[in-house]
Amino acid sequence: MSWRTVPLHKVASLESGFGFPREYQGDENQEFPFFRVSDMNIAGNEVFMENHSNTVSAAILKELGAKAFPAGTVIFPKIGAAIATEKKRILTKPATYDNNVMGAVPKAGTNPKFLYYWFLQLKLSDQANPGHVPSIRKSVMEEIPFPVVAPSEQFRIVELLDEADRLRRLRREAEAKASRILPTLFERAFGKPFQDEHWPVLPLGELLSTMRNGTTTDQNTNCKGYPVTRIETISAGVINPRRVRYVDMTYEEAARWLLQEGDILFSHINSEAHIGKTAIYQGSPEHLVHGMNLLLLRPDATRIDPTYLFALLNTPEVRTYYRSRCKRAVNQASLNQKDIGSLPVPLPPLQEQQDFGALSRQVETILGSESIAAEKLDELFELMLKQAFSGQLTARWREAHIQELLTEMAQQAHALNLPLPKELEVLS
Repeated sequence: MSWRTVPLHKVASLESGFGFPREYQGDENQEFPFFRVSDMNIAGNEVFMENHSNTVSAAILKELGAKAFPAGTVIFPKIGAAIATEKKRILTKPATYDNNVMGAVPKAGTNPKFLYYWFLQLKLSDQANPGHVPSIRKSVMEEIPFPVVAPSEQFRIVELLDEADRLRRLRREAEAKASRILPTLFERAFGKPFQDEHWPVLPLGELLSTMRNGTTTDQNTNCKGYPVTRIETISAGVINPRRVRYVDMTYEEAARWLLQEGDILFSHINSEAHIGKTAIYQGSPEHLVHGMNLLLLRPDATRIDPTYLFALLNTPEVRTYYRSRCKRAVNQASLNQKDIGSLPVPLPPLQEQQDFGALSRQVETILGSESIAAEKLDELFELMLKQAFSGQLTARWREAHIQELLTEMAQQAHALNLPLPKELEVLS
């Protein structure tokens, strides 16, 4: 049995937000939370919009001709670069939002979490009007085909996806905790950077044999040539061999760009939150080429241990140091080599650095395993999303519960003013 589809507006009302004058956007203790796109980034708002700093009163809503939207509304950005973030969130209580946000209010028979998961697999950027400032039109969203799924099956799909989502979030939490081990060990061994240094201090640039950008050779995804790094290769703070591309080069051409064990890759062009992110190369994958948009830092191992330097670069204090010096543009920040090389680096005795480095390498091995395991769970969740909305995920469950579902489907067809499904036509 396959699902029918209807235009989205049949199962949910699409509602744009309102343009609130600035003087109405700062209250803290009124009845209704007020959300902007940026509020989707607040901790605790990853799925459900549970935390807020601004509110509006019922009187103000009435004065402005605005309204509050019910709990269960799925919201998302509708204009500008924020569309590309693909953020979708669920309101947990009646709330309102500004005119850069659109919401889908589920109608009777549509499970809000089912609607959320459907939006999660929908690529918003594919629905946006192209142009200098992309935007999503309500009229376009309203006509997107939405699967007509019986309420019981919606609930079953939500159950399965909730459990998969819970597992991947637990893994991500474990990965985040593991990533804090190295800075903690560094602080216990050497103290916090920039505080009462009792060792010699030199600029980072004087402790490197090489600082350079990577090759700009065209990259491919068909595994032709040598693996090459890109920003995503170090997105989790380790070198992830699953997130490389390839460059079609001879060995002689590649030799100039091959990473050496102990090389540190530094993200100097990225969003501000990720500027200064690093990863250290420990020999895997073999013959890895240094690609564009990551800076290579090659420590002079006679003066500084590479793993000691890597741990230093990952301390909160050093990350803050670099963020304070980056140049900011729309959705991007950057650091030049002069600013990167200016970092004051404390130099304990080399033997102490090397002893710490041996422990650091063990931690890095753990971090790499955690990162790959988390990525595999993310990929599994994405596969489950696709299967959920193609009907595959619950196909066997649907067969086992067909009699109950047929009754629900008849009620659903009546509510949506649709002809009876063919399965019911046979029985009628």
